[in-house]
This record gives sequence, C-alpha cells and structure tokens, in this order.
Amino acid sequence: MEVGSSAGNRETMAMMTQHNQNGKGDGRSREPEAATGGAMPPASESWAFAQTLIHTRRNVAPRRLLEPGPDDAQLQALLALAAAAPDHGQLTPWRFVIVPQDQRHQLADVFALALVDRDPSATEAQIASAREKAYRAPLLLVAVACLGPREPDTPSLERMVSLGAAIQNMLLGAHAMGFGSGLTSGKAMASNRLRDLLALIEEEQVVCCVNIGSATRNKPRDGLRPEPAAFVQTLGPAA
Repeated sequence: MEVGSSAGNRETMAMMTQHNQNGKGDGRSREPEAATGGAMPPASESWAFAQTLIHTRRNVAPRRLLEPGPDDAQLQALLALAAAAPDHGQLTPWRFVIVPQDQRHQLADVFALALVDRDPSATEAQIASAREKAYRAPLLLVAVACLGPREPDTPSLERMVSLGAAIQNMLLGAHAMGFGSGLTSGKAMASNRLRDLLALIEEEQVVCCVNIGSATRNKPRDGLRPEPAAFVQTLGPAA
C-alpha cells in the first residue's frame, strides 16, 4: 500500500508550504511571496516540477482511497490552493461542502433514495451499492457552483471555469502531498434530496464529489493524452 509522502513529495510539499501565507481580516489569502518579489526557484526547476506534478497525477477510484487522508492542516492548505484559482471579479463562484465520516450516513441515505426515485424497481443490491459510495475515501468534499446574480455578473461559464481550476489546484496539491484523488459524479448530483441535504439555494448546482486519500495502488493512465495539434488551431489563412 502506498501511503504517506515519499522524499520527493516531501520536497514538493515544502515548496508549496513556503509560499502559503494567509492574509488577515478580509477572509482572503495574501498573494504568495513569489508574486510580490519573494524568492522563487530557478525557472528550469519550477518548470520541471510543474511538468512532473501534472503529468504524474492520476485519477484514483474512491474505492482505492484509504486512510490516512489529509489531516486538518493539510485540508486547510488544499483549500487555500482552491482559493488561488482564477476568479473574474473575485466572486468566489463556488464552494465546497466537507462530508465528515460521522455524517456519511446522511449522504448514503440520499444516494439510496435518489436511486429509488429514479428507478423504483432498483434491487436491494443496487440500493446497497448506492449507499456504499458515500463511505469511500477518507476525505470527501462536494463541489458546488454558485451561478446566481452577482456583481459583477460574470457569466456562468466563466464561473464554471473558475470552479474547475479550483478543483484542479486541490487535486495537484493532494498529489504533491502524496495522496491519491479522484472526481465522481452521477445522476444523484441532480437530486433534490442532495440539494436539501446541502441546503443549496436556487442558483447553486452540485457539480461533483472530490475524493482524497492514500492510494492502495497507482494504475497507469488509461489511453493517450491528445497531442496539442488535436485541440489547437491558429486564426488566419490556412497554410
């Protein structure tokens, strides 16, 4: 079982922690020292670090995520990374709901009842499987997009981009700490029962669950990543 942090991950975490300075008074974090003139590693080291961190992260199924998960300090550090996501107008157009272990039964009930709502003929085994999904991974957060009127009224698609960036920051941070992570969704995300449990207002929308823990094993990535030429074009006359 792969748990804890390797020497490389400890070095990665040290680099991240060095730049994690919290502000006071307004609920927002100060910019890292590097953005205000503080020391940064040489560009070549930073680039190599970023490439390795991004290319080696894998999505891990929640059933393969076991204890230990992030402790309280690590969780707060991950949430601080989420706060560093691009955010047009500084709306913070998203939030996360932590589901602790002693409250997983509520989420399990919602998953089971949402299944029965969709399929009254669901078997006992299917209902049990739906309930079990709430108990996977030591750390489970529900990602919520806030799409209601704000000032400035940033378009909803931009807000979703901000949420995606916040989630990616957390996933990369968890990877740097030595944890595995994965995203899960499904039809239960649109359930009114889940909305009620999370006390969502009308303009909020559940997007996915973020699962973090110690990976029992890391599987190779399935499939190949696309080459840039497959998703990039240049405006102008064809060559």
